[in-house]
Amino acid sequence: MSKKGILLVNLGTPDSPSTADVRKYLNEFLMDGRVIDVNPILRTILVQGIITPFRASKSAKLYQEIWSKETGSPLLYYSKLQHQALQTRLGDDYQVELAMRYQSPSIEAALQRMKTNLVSDIKVIPLFPQYASASTGSVQEKVMDLVKTWQTIPNISFVNSFHDDDLMIRAFAENARKHQPETYDHVLFSFHGLPQRQIKKCDHTHSYCLQVDGCCDTLNDTNKFCYSAQSYDTARLIAAKLGLPRGKYTVCFQSRLGNDPWVQPYTSEIIKTLANEGKKRLLVFCPAFVADCLETVYEVTEEYGGEFKALGGEHVQLVESLNDSPLFIDLLERMARAV
Repeated sequence: MSKKGILLVNLGTPDSPSTADVRKYLNEFLMDGRVIDVNPILRTILVQGIITPFRASKSAKLYQEIWSKETGSPLLYYSKLQHQALQTRLGDDYQVELAMRYQSPSIEAALQRMKTNLVSDIKVIPLFPQYASASTGSVQEKVMDLVKTWQTIPNISFVNSFHDDDLMIRAFAENARKHQPETYDHVLFSFHGLPQRQIKKCDHTHSYCLQVDGCCDTLNDTNKFCYSAQSYDTARLIAAKLGLPRGKYTVCFQSRLGNDPWVQPYTSEIIKTLANEGKKRLLVFCPAFVADCLETVYEVTEEYGGEFKALGGEHVQLVESLNDSPLFIDLLERMARAV
């Protein structure tokens, strides 16, 4: 009997923390039309003429801070653990492959191995809890672009999002309890940011997103595919699982690029506000990531932690990502087996 194919896809990481490899990674990442969704000529000028030449060496230094001599990139390390654990759970009836949207291991190579082994069908699981065109949508587009030339295309399905899955919510809450949330002055749910224009593009009514007060306060039929609304929903569910009252936590967004307005409030601005209010200890979730990476290990712990202390705060504690949590592997197994 043919095996079933499961393709796990995360965002990507440089092959090494060298400036050359970081430049190569940034070029591939930022040249994606779903990531910087502007005219291709303008995108080329921005990325290859401005952003990458100035950002590569700076980003390389940051990657060097989190890179391990033994395990390399934390994102790739934890992604490999997830891959191995899922393959063990599913057994010989499944062929589980791991790929990165940018750089290696590549989606193309993973799909080729499945094609060679004549898998009966392929389920693609982008490892992004909340749907965004620049992440999940980009993976879907890449897979479809690669298989369109195959003479025989097996059944292919995609997981769109899992932002509200109880196993994921429980896993994040379980990680948080290790740090005793009740001992912190405030809790932040810091999600990866997106330009506001990309959020608006997902509003097919053209009259709701960022035009209606509290448009992300509840998840409904109009905003159910909105990254921001899904992010707020994830935060609400984790907070409820931990018994956090609404005034004890804030949803915010990090990792801005460029001068265009991004989804707000910005994490850096919230940290300033909390410091000015006399808050001393902050607990920070990053529920847009299923594996610890530069944006969690360095941006939150080092950058935001340093800013907070400079403003009079005492401690910023990161809640570890899902990594190899057994509950998260349970979720991956359930998604893989679902018909």
